[in-house]
Amino acid sequence: MTAYITSLLFVVLAEMGDKTQLLAMAFATRYPWRTVMWGVFAATILNHLFAVVVGSYLTSVIPLSSIQIAAAASFIVFGLWTIRGDSLDGEDKKTGRSPFWTVAIAFFLAEMGDKTQLATVALAAQFNTIVPVWLGTTTGMLIADGIGIIFGIVMGKKIPERAVKWFAALIFIAFGLVGLYESLPASLLTAPILTASSAVLAAAIYLVARSGAPADKAAPAATKK
Repeated sequence: MTAYITSLLFVVLAEMGDKTQLLAMAFATRYPWRTVMWGVFAATILNHLFAVVVGSYLTSVIPLSSIQIAAAASFIVFGLWTIRGDSLDGEDKKTGRSPFWTVAIAFFLAEMGDKTQLATVALAAQFNTIVPVWLGTTTGMLIADGIGIIFGIVMGKKIPERAVKWFAALIFIAFGLVGLYESLPASLLTAPILTASSAVLAAAIYLVARSGAPADKAAPAATKK
């Protein structure tokens, strides 16, 4: 349950303002929300199964301590990525298929290499388990994209993206810092190194925030009968 709940919460945070959440909002203006959710579910089941298998396999070829350090560092990267933001690159324009397959294929491709997929790999490696992480990340995706649909379509208002993304990003960075503190050798946790690392992280946050992707506008809600 720890792996399941942690995976669920991390993916919900990672999805706030992410490309796939924006994609859910865009598709929900064109297709019934149930079709969008089923497409998201099918794509996530396959995509995240691949991710957790890769993450679990890593523990058999790489020392667990090294994986834990890499996973903690990756959470800081996810935080910076969340601050930078995502934008849609035309995935919502794919046509020529049934609505379900259009949504499923677009989501599967959008998730390849996305931070939520990479977070799934890291979580599977961190907990060294497959099914709880797989189910947790899948549930988290459905919750996050459901929130995107509700805010973007049903309420018909622009999501307060900046505040939500900063909250999620700071949570990621905090988890990453705690993980590094617990995993790194004590010889590296000296005052000069910690001070220099804090300065580098602060500079990285500032630069990423300055160069972030332009805010995406939620599409107007479509009228459905």
